[in-house]
Amino acid sequence: REAYSPPAMPNRLGTGSEVYLDISIGGLPAGRIVIELNTAACPRTCENFRVLCTGAKGYGYRNSAMHRVIPNFCVHGGDFTNADGTGGRSIYGRSFPDESFALRHCAPGIVSMANKGPNTNNSQFFITLTQTDWLDGVHVAFGGVVEGFNVVKRIEEVGTSAGKTTAKVMITGCGDCSPGGNVPTSLVATRDFHHVPGQAPATEYGTYPEDEAAPAGAPAAPVVPAPAADARPPSRSSAAGGKGKTS
Repeated sequence: REAYSPPAMPNRLGTGSEVYLDISIGGLPAGRIVIELNTAACPRTCENFRVLCTGAKGYGYRNSAMHRVIPNFCVHGGDFTNADGTGGRSIYGRSFPDESFALRHCAPGIVSMANKGPNTNNSQFFITLTQTDWLDGVHVAFGGVVEGFNVVKRIEEVGTSAGKTTAKVMITGCGDCSPGGNVPTSLVATRDFHHVPGQAPATEYGTYPEDEAAPAGAPAAPVVPAPAADARPPSRSSAAGGKGKTS
């Protein structure tokens, strides 16, 4: 396999609010993903995600699946009630309104809310695997991966064009790793995934020797039929038919 060459990433914000997801693939530990939350742009959305990571309400992401993975598009999870994209629950109730579209889906590693249409956010989220600018103004981006993008790439390797994974991907642990949070981060992150509106993306960032190799020239995501209730980001193909349509 060709060596994985990390793409250029936008700048980290340094918000001081971070959460972690511990991942297993096929029943084996795969590593930790650390996500910085943009609390300035989307405080309610970030708080929903943070609390679901801590389990403070008695429910949340722990022991839930990343049920849909499409290479060169996204990793989709957060449905801890049905595990298939038709469920989910927010800390505010069944769903809550779109908070802000200020942040763009401008790079790999952006974390954003999946939905079933306007103002239908619950617990489902996705992590981009490439720039997905057709999702701007349709899905609420609220953070970005700042450690463990190599783990995201490992998840991508078990994805398929239809979204069904070839091995089960689980969130085995999660929590708040901000200063004063319930678990400290193990490393000081230097990889940057956030974008500040009006600011040009960075052109380079630190290399990570633990990064997995990734297949070159991964195909664009096709239209994937889904139940009407399924919360998901639209595919590249369906986006051509107009923003807001789900595949």
